[in-house]
Amino acid sequence: MRTVALGIVAMACLVAMAQGGNFFQDAEISWGQGRGKIVDGGQGLDLTLDRSSGSGFQSKNEYLFGKIDMQIKLVPGNSAGTVTTFYLSSQGETHDEIDFEFLGNVTGEPYTLHTNVFTQGQGQREQQFRLWFDPTQTFHTYSIIWNPQHIIFAVDGTPIRDFKNQEARGVAFPKSQPMRLYASLWNADDWATQGGRVKADWSRAPFVASFRGFNADACVWSTGAQRCPVGTMETAAPARGGWWNQQLSDMSYRRMRWVQRKFMIYNYCTDTKRFPQGIPAECKLR
Repeated sequence: MRTVALGIVAMACLVAMAQGGNFFQDAEISWGQGRGKIVDGGQGLDLTLDRSSGSGFQSKNEYLFGKIDMQIKLVPGNSAGTVTTFYLSSQGETHDEIDFEFLGNVTGEPYTLHTNVFTQGQGQREQQFRLWFDPTQTFHTYSIIWNPQHIIFAVDGTPIRDFKNQEARGVAFPKSQPMRLYASLWNADDWATQGGRVKADWSRAPFVASFRGFNADACVWSTGAQRCPVGTMETAAPARGGWWNQQLSDMSYRRMRWVQRKFMIYNYCTDTKRFPQGIPAECKLR
């Protein structure tokens, strides 16, 4: 496993920029036999799903901490059975992973935004939300802020979830495995919509999800070393966005709690039937 101690991380952070925006430069189609296409001179990327196959792409770089933004316009109309994903993941049985997944629905019914965090191969940390807008009408920005102390999920700049580093209390946290960005559109009609009761309507295929605005302000992992943008770990970093030390301000925390009260539809921390031996340790910590 490719691991690196945080002390070594700080020493190895060299000057580099990982800010994107052009899919020709920053990403590559990874599967789908031509169903994924870079469009608009590299400014956009469309993924297509039909009865035969879905499609996906991945970043050319691997990252070890950063702020990753992606603008996505989801499959419109009857998207039942489809899943659009945007996530970070390492490789192997003990992989780390940070997930955005968008579960389609029948026309007129809302998408489900599914989030999860895997540490050392263990997931089961799902939180699900309804969105407070129609994600199919225009592009919206979905962000992952991943630093040594927090994983913050945000939608159009509004935080919806904060997974904190609680290693001191025995909770694993992703901090040593470089992760690549992945995105995909695929058929999951055996479970995605109303527990699999509603299947994909293939007469509406091909289904299309559109991506643009891929931006990785992140530490790039390459040839066994980590390279971070200028000023990432300096006290002046907030002037640049400050993701390395970013945590929720009081106002941001209140915004997150508003989203969770109004739009969260599932929280693993409250699912006592799922965890009869007791909820996970991080759920007991404030």
